Amino acid sequence: MTALEFLGPHVVLLATGGTISSRTSEAGGAVASDSGDEVLASLPVQPSHRVRVVDVFRKGSYLLTVDDMILIGTRIKEALADPQVLGVVVTHGTDTMEETAYLAGLIHDDPRPVVFTGAQQPADSRSPDGPDNLSRAIAVAASHQARDRGVLLAFAGTVYGAAGVRKSHTTTLNAFANPDFGTAGIVSSDCAVHMKGPPSRIEPLPLPGPGAGSPRVDLVAVHPGADSTLLQASLVAGAAGIVVQATGIGNANREMLIGIADATAAGVIVVTSTRVEAGPVVPQYGDGGGEDLRAAGAIPSGLLRPSQSLILLNLLLRLNTPKADVEEAFARRGRLP
Repeated sequence: MTALEFLGPHVVLLATGGTISSRTSEAGGAVASDSGDEVLASLPVQPSHRVRVVDVFRKGSYLLTVDDMILIGTRIKEALADPQVLGVVVTHGTDTMEETAYLAGLIHDDPRPVVFTGAQQPADSRSPDGPDNLSRAIAVAASHQARDRGVLLAFAGTVYGAAGVRKSHTTTLNAFANPDFGTAGIVSSDCAVHMKGPPSRIEPLPLPGPGAGSPRVDLVAVHPGADSTLLQASLVAGAAGIVVQATGIGNANREMLIGIADATAAGVIVVTSTRVEAGPVVPQYGDGGGEDLRAAGAIPSGLLRPSQSLILLNLLLRLNTPKADVEEAFARRGRLP
């Protein structure tokens, strides 16, 4: 009998750093320092299910690259290769949790839950919120109710689906929201899990292989008086894809329109998202507006905000997806199920 077989049914904790593992450093400022075992040991009460810890790395999530996020996705798949695993919890910094959780959801092909969580207060603060968040996330990962719901994010007692979730406040403990797709459930302070009905799921995308490369995908913001200087700089830097953070329902201006047309003519895939908190990108206006951007070859992101649009585009480019299929992917994944 192997050590894992002796462990029996259990939850895997993939520790990646973030505020939940951070302490004040000698140089000043909080940095990710606690191991996964130390994070788990911070729980005031032992979880009702056994937990096996895997340290992936120890970083603030503001330092992560898309390659790092794909590594987390790989570790999730490795953990779920063990039939004794009930589910997976990923402890992660809140700054880019919405990106990593979404990427993990795009490639997740297992009914067992994967639950992201973290903290707003460092581990050495007077009132760290990480232990409570982790206790609840473990309960969700082990819950039969959470099966067949893809990748989830559990924070301050609320459970969200990965698609559409975003950090909505810089400091409050209830830091996340999902204005368009809503919540997936709740988990109480005593770790009772209550999930809504399972959503329809789109078939997963493949996990990119080692030789997939790391395409450059840039994010360019539209603002009053914006021109195409930064967009042109992306082209010079070799961007394979560009996400435009447009205004309103997906509008830019005449100068940005020219830059977008130049980019698409050069074979660069451009996706139009919006800086607005909720609602879809809807090509409608001319004179540099969203309908002109669509006519110039830009792909509307639907309900996906810039952060998750960038992740989806990056993954599709790593998979050498033709533009027509990229457009279809955004049309399907950027709408309500």
